[in-house]
Amino acid sequence: MAKRCEICGKGPIYGNKVSHANNRSSRRWFPNLKKVRIKTKEGTKRIKICISCLQRGAHLKEALA
Repeated sequence: MAKRCEICGKGPIYGNKVSHANNRSSRRWFPNLKKVRIKTKEGTKRIKICISCLQRGAHLKEALA
């Protein structure tokens, strides 16, 4: 299961977590994804989209396309 937005393609980003002693180890930040249902010509479809796409209404435009 990919942790990627199906509209904008936003995925995990990589970096380091840094302790108080400045020790570094790698970590990942995941996008805030939600599952939403959209209506298409074929019927309803469930997709994973990020919150920024949900707030700007990109999932409604996706349903029309």
